[in-house]
Order: sequence, then structure tokens, then C-alpha cells
Amino acid sequence: MPDPHEETAAEDLSRRLFFYNGGFLRQPRLPAILRAAGWSLHLGLPGPKDRVAVWGRSPTAHRGEHVATRRGAGLVRIEDAFLRSVHPGRRGEPPLGLLIDPYGVHFDSSAPSLLERILARAPLDDHAVLQRARDGMARLQALDLSKYNGFDPALPAPAPGYVLVVDQRRGDASVTHGNATAATFREMLAYARIEHPGARIVIKAHPDALAGAHGGYYGPEDCDDRTEILTAPHSPWRLLEGAIAVYTVSSQLGLEAIFAGHRPRVFGQPFYAGWGLTQDENPVARRERRLTRAQLFAASYILAPTWFDPCRKRLCSFEEAVDQLEASLRAFREDRGGHVGLGIRLWKRRTIQQFFGTARPVRFAASLAKAEATARKEGRSILAWAGRLPRTLPPDLAVLRIEDGFLRSRGLGADLVPPLSLVTDRQGIYYDPAHPSDLEDLIARPLTAWQEARATRLLAGIRDARLTKYNLAGQNPPLPEGRRILVAGQVEDDASIRLGAGEICTNLALLRRARAENPGAVILFKPHPDVEAGLRKGHVPQDEALRHADAVLQKSDIAALLDQCEEVWTMTSLLGFEALLRGKRVTTTGAPFYAGWGLTRDLGRIPARRGGQVSLAQLVHAALIAYPRYLDPVTHLPCPPEVIVERLAQGGVPRPGPGNRLLAKCQGLLASQAWIWR
Repeated sequence: MPDPHEETAAEDLSRRLFFYNGGFLRQPRLPAILRAAGWSLHLGLPGPKDRVAVWGRSPTAHRGEHVATRRGAGLVRIEDAFLRSVHPGRRGEPPLGLLIDPYGVHFDSSAPSLLERILARAPLDDHAVLQRARDGMARLQALDLSKYNGFDPALPAPAPGYVLVVDQRRGDASVTHGNATAATFREMLAYARIEHPGARIVIKAHPDALAGAHGGYYGPEDCDDRTEILTAPHSPWRLLEGAIAVYTVSSQLGLEAIFAGHRPRVFGQPFYAGWGLTQDENPVARRERRLTRAQLFAASYILAPTWFDPCRKRLCSFEEAVDQLEASLRAFREDRGGHVGLGIRLWKRRTIQQFFGTARPVRFAASLAKAEATARKEGRSILAWAGRLPRTLPPDLAVLRIEDGFLRSRGLGADLVPPLSLVTDRQGIYYDPAHPSDLEDLIARPLTAWQEARATRLLAGIRDARLTKYNLAGQNPPLPEGRRILVAGQVEDDASIRLGAGEICTNLALLRRARAENPGAVILFKPHPDVEAGLRKGHVPQDEALRHADAVLQKSDIAALLDQCEEVWTMTSLLGFEALLRGKRVTTTGAPFYAGWGLTRDLGRIPARRGGQVSLAQLVHAALIAYPRYLDPVTHLPCPPEVIVERLAQGGVPRPGPGNRLLAKCQGLLASQAWIWR
């Protein structure tokens, strides 16, 4: 760890931070991160116990350096952390984390930085931290995450067996302050050719060079019959998979090569060289410690950076930062080609644009013919509510079927409350058992240890916050004593009933079957909220319902009801899924998405393709993490489900505007014409 005398000196300094770089004003995220980390930003002249912030070794850093020297103030150098954003910062995208360094800067080998001090002196033997590091390495590779992420993970890498030579941005500070020059890059390429005679050489261009911001050190003159420059936006991890050797000066790709199992040949002096994990052409004499990959990862991704949650506006863990980047990156990757919204009602278009139009605005079309023409002309996919699509579509047309997610809102969709989550499906849709769906594939997929741990934490959060799909308030009457079975009423003309209910397809038929099989139980009938509101079909007269049920529970608190019942009976209702989340026994008479996996008692006809036993964690991860997309209602950023759980639990969900409320009242008067707003 840092020298005790230096630590004492640093503690004597204040947390007042003065800056002379306009970037701290132009990019609001920077001061937000610093404030969250306990710094107060100031303009003017610092005192001897204050500090001056500069951006790494940037061209403007000399301003702050000069002021700090003249005023006797401390100096703090700030740089991006190693997971930054979708696009490079030069395109204006804010970072997810910072390295806030009172000693130096990680890429400058002339003096030990905070990161180097951690690598050299910290124990790095905490089992829990090292396990987080191992999980983190696996997660970055599985999710194709790097510092910048504007690449296409589906782009095929060159055929395996090549030597990977990493180019960098010409004049980059990590090159000049890593004791390297243009001659170093020429030397590196020569070494790669000499040490691997006959092998193909692939030169990976820097993302900034691909974006046209700066040139690299290699050009067409460096190519020959076995050397090529790769300018396509390939995934770094896919490139590392096919490489037989990796050569770098100081690029972060060299760091990622270590995590991918390589021992890269390093010609500069990056922070990750000198710890026994690289072949160093130009070693740093003071670095003598030998580290494992997990220790290097723990220091550089977990211990040294300051991570920030842009939705909750607070500091966060490395894992939470990955959650956020994963959500942002999923939106970019799925939407970068653009969509044509087919038959999207006017009141829904703003929400659809917020979910799916940030990378490329959604175009809207009223008919399939117009949507198809636009999609083919502009290379877009078609985006439509699953229930509004024709049963047959051109096989070569990319179609995304959308529906509400399973943590939807605080309020009903029929009341025009916008959703906080939407699902998309390229194969089918989750409520139609006649066809495979993306959700089925996700449920059947085995989980890694970190996926299972995340699903378990999310499940605990949902239980603790007592969340359901709509999160409606209600009062429950005293319930009869006995073995209580909750029977879930549904909207009888809903697509999930029409497509997945089977022989029992009405609420009354479900009640009769539940009573017939459980003559001595306490049967509690809960009508669907949309039916209670008079907006949808499925009403069962009170006297008829009470022939089979012991009580009919109107406008009840679903979470509280589930706590007081031992079992749930349903055709296809999501209430069955919510009961599973709470460890309740569930009987299904239809084929909802959660049936057929060994978690429910199934009386209906389940598709044969749903075979094998899955865990509750698998179901949770698939249905609540991997399948839906979430939009933070406060910042309007793509976000992970954990943010939505917190918003719903704390009531941080804005109410619908007056226009939506007025329209919802009008639709209540026209309940028989639900096609107008659905």
C-alpha cells in the first residue's frame, strides 16, 4: 500500500478540488462522480492544503500543474476507468468510472501511480475479492465488454492462427509516457514477423482511428502478403480467441489479452507489465512482484477505480457498473440498425422511442407493406406488438415482437400507465406455447456462478420490496382460516388465454376445476385488475363465483395475498410466476412460459420441447434479467432490473401525465372497443 508518510500528507490536505479544464464543466458526469466521491469542485486559486485536478497527462494538464506548483497545492490526476462507455469519450459520451490518483497516472511509468502502488504493496489475498475478480473476468468476456464498446460482437474474426499486433492512437499519452515512440511500433512489428515466420500478422487498429479522430502508427505501407490491418469493428475478445500471440506497446488490449489467457509481448511500460504476466521488452526495474491474473484484475477493476451509477446518482461497485454498461450496450447493439414501428398507437410512440430509438430513431408505419418497404430499404427490423402481427410473415424479414415485461409499472397498462420494461422476441412470444420463443431458450440455458448469484440477489430484492407486475395498492379483508388456494382471474380475451389456456379458458371454468380438486380447501378468487376496472372481458358474477369460492377479493394487495396463501391456481396468469418467486406451490391448467420446467404442477398440455428440470434462479435470470429491457423512469436511460426494483420499492416512478389520465377515463367508457388503445 502507499507509503505511510505520503498517506499522512495526503490526509492533511482538504477535499477541495480546483480545476482549470473546461471538460469538467462541459461533461456533467465528471463533477457528479467527484462529488459522490467526497470532493468539492471549485474555481479560483487553491490554498496550500487544497488540491488541483488535471486530466491525466492531457495537453491542458499543464495549467493545473503550474497553479499547483505556484500555490503549493496538491495535485490529483484523473483518468477514465477501464470500462468506460459504448463510444470513445471524444464523441461526448460520459464515463462510468474514474481513476482518481493523488500520486500519478497509471500509464506514466516515470513514477508509481495509485494503481501501481496497489499492485506492488496491497496484500491482494482476500478470497472474496479474488472471486469477484475471477467472476469479473468471465463476465467481461461473456458479455463482450471492453473500455469502448462500439464494435460488433457478431462480426466474424479472421480465421484462427494469426499473430495479433495492436496499433494505438498516434501521439497518445500512454505511448509517450510509457517510454515508446513511433520507432517502438516499427520494432514491434519486426519482432512479430521474425519470431513467427510464416504466420499471418493481423494489425488491430485503435477505435479512435476507426472513428477518424486520429491516425495510428501503421498504414498500408506496413502490409504485405501475410500482414493486414484490421479496421472493421471486431470484438477484442473474439480477436484474442483466435490469436496465437499478442504484441502490444501499451494498449488496454494487452491487459485484456492477459485476462484471455495470453502472455502478451509488451514493448512499452504500461501499468500491467512487470508483474510476471507479460513478456517485457522494456521492463520497469522497480516492479518485482509476481501476481496472478485475478490479482491484476482485482486491483485494476475493483480496488483502484471509482465507479458511478448514472441512474441512482451514487457511487457503486464494479459489478453494478457492469450491470449498467450491459443494459446500455444491449440497447445499442440491438437498436444500432434501427427499427420500423408497425401499428404503434400514438400514445405509446414516445415510450417506444425512448426504449428503442436512442441509437437510431424509430420510424413508424401504419401498415405491414409500408413497414416492410422501409425496413428493406434502410436495413431496419420491424418492431410490433406481438398480438398485432399477422400469423405469417416473409421468412427473410427481421421482426421483433414486443410485449410488456414482468416488472411493468405502478399502475395498469389499460390505464395507459407507460411500462418500465418491455420484452422483445425474434422467434415468437412468451405467451404462445405453439411456437418456440427466445424466453424458452433463455430459461433452458445453464447459469454461470455470477449469473446465479445475481438472480438470487434480484429475487431477494423483489421479495423484500413485495413487488408484482403492476404494484397496485389495495386492502385485503380478513381471510378464512384453512389451506388457502388463490385462484387467479384473467382477461378472457387476452392473447395468453386464446393461445395458451387450452380446454379451461374462462375464469368460471378455472374456479370449478380448482374447487373440484380441492373440496376442503379455502378457495379465494382474485379477479384481474383490468376486469375489475371494467376495461376488459372476464367478469364472473359475484353469486356465481361464490358457488365455488369462499371469497371474492376485489382490489386486493397481491403481494399480501400471496404471503397468506399456500397455493395458486391459474390458467396462464403471471400471478403464477409471482407465486413461484415467493416459494408457493403453483398449479397451471394452461401452458404459461413458466410451466413445464419442473417448478409447477401442470394440468394443461405442455410443449414437449420444454424438457428437463430448471432451477428457480434460471427462471428468474431468464424472465427478469436476460429477456426484458428496462428504462429508468427518472433519467430515461437504459438500466438494469435492480434500478427498477429500487424505483418501485421507493415510489420513484413518475405518475402519468394529465393527457394519459384523461384518455384512460375515456377508454373506460368504451371498454367494448379496447382495440382502439391496445
